[in-house]
Amino acid sequence: MEYRLLGKSGLKISTITLGTMTMGGGGVFAKVGNVGLDDARRQIDLCIDAGVNLIDTADIYSTGGCEEIVGEALGGKRKDGVLIATKARFPMGDGPNDRGLSRHYLMRACEASLRRLRTDVIDLYQVHEWDGQTPLEETLEALDTLVRQGKVRYIGCSNYSGWHLMKALGISAAEHRQRFISQQIHYTLEAREAEYELVPISIDQNLGILVWSPLAGGLLSGKHRRDRAAPEGTRQLAGWSEPPIRDEERLWRIVDTLVGIADARGVSGAQVALAWLLGRQGVTSVIIGGRTEAQLKDNLGAADLKLTDDERARLDAVSAPPVLYPYWHQLWTANDRLGPADLSLLGPHIKK
Repeated sequence: MEYRLLGKSGLKISTITLGTMTMGGGGVFAKVGNVGLDDARRQIDLCIDAGVNLIDTADIYSTGGCEEIVGEALGGKRKDGVLIATKARFPMGDGPNDRGLSRHYLMRACEASLRRLRTDVIDLYQVHEWDGQTPLEETLEALDTLVRQGKVRYIGCSNYSGWHLMKALGISAAEHRQRFISQQIHYTLEAREAEYELVPISIDQNLGILVWSPLAGGLLSGKHRRDRAAPEGTRQLAGWSEPPIRDEERLWRIVDTLVGIADARGVSGAQVALAWLLGRQGVTSVIIGGRTEAQLKDNLGAADLKLTDDERARLDAVSAPPVLYPYWHQLWTANDRLGPADLSLLGPHIKK
């Protein structure tokens, strides 16, 4: 297992992170999975034995049930260097202040997560989504307070847009607050929108990138094929709508290429898709989960899979996003003075 620094920090995390949304099976999350306590223990042990040192969860997963399972399943394993990341923002009650990123809510949400996780400190506390009704100054001050109280070690964000993220970093710098060290984003072969703003920002501002749903809800696992019914037990059959697929023909072209490479290498499509992500500039770790131990073991194999330049080029070509404005204009008129962050998007389009 490889370990990479998480953004502008001294914290090293494994390139594979254990995601836990499949644990608990409460409410809408039953569509994703229903991993109970005993299986959760086995999954956590399996990942720790493979070198995984970060477990990611959220208060909203099964409305707290997932955090409770993670806390009980971990037991004394925290002493072995296992790190916990969790998130807050979504509704945890019916009251008007039972959601969002206000100081009032974040302080309560953190205390509740600490109790459910049976721990004194959260290693990475992430705001799970944008809150356009709470001033960022208030949110960042609350997060700063949690760090200074010793309840949180590092802070991150998830699902922010580029301007949301840069505004937050600017406020942290101006007010000398704790700074986001990472962002958790959706980024796959099928969905490369993050390359327009979020990946360049991470490179420029030295933020870590954690990737959620790196297999596009299982669509890039290699089990889904053109002109075949979805396999039994998948999220699609259960009605889980993330991520949206806007161009189905493009998806199948990507899957055809992915499966071709996987078959030639004698590995799963999932391993190829994850290995592609782990070789992308700016990516720190991919978050994997599984309904079964077999799925988890297969995904863990991606940590040791290295794609060839030719394999990467084929995957890049079939999944390449269009160069939108203002990037096509920069490509045509500014390519003599582009920086490293610019080149993460535009570099492959510059003619040698």
